[in-house]
Amino acid sequence: MRKSILEKFFSAPAEVLEKSVELEREIKDGIGRQRSVRGAREYWKTLGPGLTTGAADDDPSGIATYSQVGASRGFSLIWLSPFLLPLMGAVQEMCARIGLTTGVGLATNIKRHYSRKILYFCTFLLLFANVFNIGADLGAMAQGVQLVFPQVNFIFLVFSFAVLSLALQIFIPYRKYSKYLKYLALVLFAYVFSAFSVSINWMDLFKNLVIPTLSFSKNEIILVCAIFGTTISPYLFFWQTSQEIEEQILKGEKTEEKRRSLNTNESIHKMRIDVWSGMFFSNIIMFFIIATCAATLFSAGITNIGTAADAALALRPFAGDFAFMLFTIGIVGTGLLAIPILAGSASYAMSEAFNWKSGLYRKLKQATSFYGVIIVAMILGITLNLIGFDPIKTLIYSAVFNGIISPIILFFIIRISANQEIMGEFKNKKLTNIVGWLTVSLLFIVSISTIIFLFV
Repeated sequence: MRKSILEKFFSAPAEVLEKSVELEREIKDGIGRQRSVRGAREYWKTLGPGLTTGAADDDPSGIATYSQVGASRGFSLIWLSPFLLPLMGAVQEMCARIGLTTGVGLATNIKRHYSRKILYFCTFLLLFANVFNIGADLGAMAQGVQLVFPQVNFIFLVFSFAVLSLALQIFIPYRKYSKYLKYLALVLFAYVFSAFSVSINWMDLFKNLVIPTLSFSKNEIILVCAIFGTTISPYLFFWQTSQEIEEQILKGEKTEEKRRSLNTNESIHKMRIDVWSGMFFSNIIMFFIIATCAATLFSAGITNIGTAADAALALRPFAGDFAFMLFTIGIVGTGLLAIPILAGSASYAMSEAFNWKSGLYRKLKQATSFYGVIIVAMILGITLNLIGFDPIKTLIYSAVFNGIISPIILFFIIRISANQEIMGEFKNKKLTNIVGWLTVSLLFIVSISTIIFLFV
């Protein structure tokens, strides 16, 4: 009996065995795909404030700055993209960790542990810098739309975008609003696609990427200051900290004590994934914008870019309609993402400094002063466009303001996040402190050099 069974088994047709092996392979592939999809979904769920903060860093003002860098200097400054990543990541992680560990915003922490006068000084400078940025971004968005629909009035577009941004912040519940910001960040992939739609000398690019060069000329120092000012910006510090708290409140952690007690190693781990993903995303977009403009505009001798819209228009003859449309879409999309964050970060700082009720989870009547600052910042941004303020000067002033404020606020961020009494087991590691103080030093040197070149 046993022999006949064995004979039947070994005499089975080869195709039956092949089918069984193929079926087993398909099952394994299916399980692998399911795991990959599940892993991607879990990763996407982990992303939040860090992703939106990183994406907001590439606002229309930032796009204009990176476009000017690529157009005027080619690939020579593209090394700043990977160089700035660890600096940005360390700073934003400190801000997020402060929010998670203390349960309150950055301005509240500075006010509790250091001089209120310095906080008020920084807060008002932050408001001025953000207003300049909002004005520049609103103008850039309007100009971007006019590239496609030139018949639409500029002031009408500026006003419309401002009203839309206000409506989203004031009337959309934060749970939905945060998802809108998260998905809107994906519009930045337009700049990745645009880079691969043009011809790039990758050997030359990678050479400049690994061998840093800097001429120390006036124009180059101002450009470097603009890059630092648009990538390591104070509004990102306040927004990151406050959004970590908003996310905790969404989970039901409404009191400071409860938020503080529920912070765990797991939540810190997820925060780090979110923050570093956002900063990597921000810098990779910076990399591709510089690369695209260097490969097209610089090579064609077009070295002066004033706005993001100028960059899109200048690209059209060399990169075609596809890259032109991608750049234009990116201008509008990033503006819709960044303008609410610029206005919101100033409002968080002002509200915490003066003990006003704050938070996007609150309704307008519950936090009148908080939303009032957002409205005033937006009105001032519109006004800059009404009086015809020069966009290049707007960018420079904004960068200088950021260059002055950033080292001061970073000083307090590092001191707070390294303090055992405030942060407990979640205080800074030695390497984080080193990177933090290096960032402060570089920001200080660059901003002072720029002020000397501009005003002395």
